[in-house]
Amino acid sequence: MTNLILLILCFIAGMLLHRYKRMPVNTPAVLNSFIIHVSMPALTLLYVHELKISGHIGLMVAMGWIVFALSAVFFRFIGRRLDLPRRTVGALILTGGLCNTSYVGLPMIEAYYGHQGLAAGIIVDQLGSFLVLSTLGITFAGIYSSGRPGAGEMAKRIFLFPPFIALMLAVLLMPVAYPEWLTIVLKRMGDTLAPLALLAVGFQLRLGHLAGNVRNLAIGLSFKLVLAPLALFLLYVPLLGAHGQAIQITLFEAAMPPMITSAILATEHDLDPPLATLMVAMGLVISFATLTCWWWLMRGV
Repeated sequence: MTNLILLILCFIAGMLLHRYKRMPVNTPAVLNSFIIHVSMPALTLLYVHELKISGHIGLMVAMGWIVFALSAVFFRFIGRRLDLPRRTVGALILTGGLCNTSYVGLPMIEAYYGHQGLAAGIIVDQLGSFLVLSTLGITFAGIYSSGRPGAGEMAKRIFLFPPFIALMLAVLLMPVAYPEWLTIVLKRMGDTLAPLALLAVGFQLRLGHLAGNVRNLAIGLSFKLVLAPLALFLLYVPLLGAHGQAIQITLFEAAMPPMITSAILATEHDLDPPLATLMVAMGLVISFATLTCWWWLMRGV
């Protein structure tokens, strides 16, 4: 409960700091850069190093790919039925198919499952969501706008991403015991992720584009926050018989709001930027309630 209160207060603080212009407009960019280059690599080096590989790792990694595939099929169908503009469909596929498994997911996992759940969350994020963003995300953004990203560009994005570098390093260091001082330093650096991430998200919240986007927003968030995690739950639990905390956390990550980077990617490719931004902002606000419901429903998994 303390961690959840911290997240809510940081989110509100970000909104207030933007509202009263107490911090520069580029504050989110600076905070996000710190998180990417310091907080996330520190958490990765700390918790992946301690990860015990289980038989569920395939399902953990597959979650992000399955959600994106469902998103592509669902929104292409909806786009044809409602005659939506091509760029709107592209925006919905990106924001509906990419889960915020890092900036929001890791703090939420810490709040609901404790520090011990972070290792599973990092695996889901780095080997699932991040790779989906860097491959399918970039490809679909190109398809629904103009131009096609090359294999070299995608490989560069993946292998130069600091948390991914930290992931590879953490795996290599698994047989090596960390000294106590390094564990303490990594933990304190990693502890900055939760407050800074939610502060940055709150700072970027914009509600001025609601007019004219209510229907598409409702469809997009219904898929992202309800239908997609429900489909994963039915697949993983009743059909495949998967159980345990790693599966709980994987399904919890599937219920996360849209990835912030998905809106950035959509905006860069001119894929209905107002709708993409609203998907992220409103998705985050609503997810405070929906994630609690999913956590409660999945306690017995």
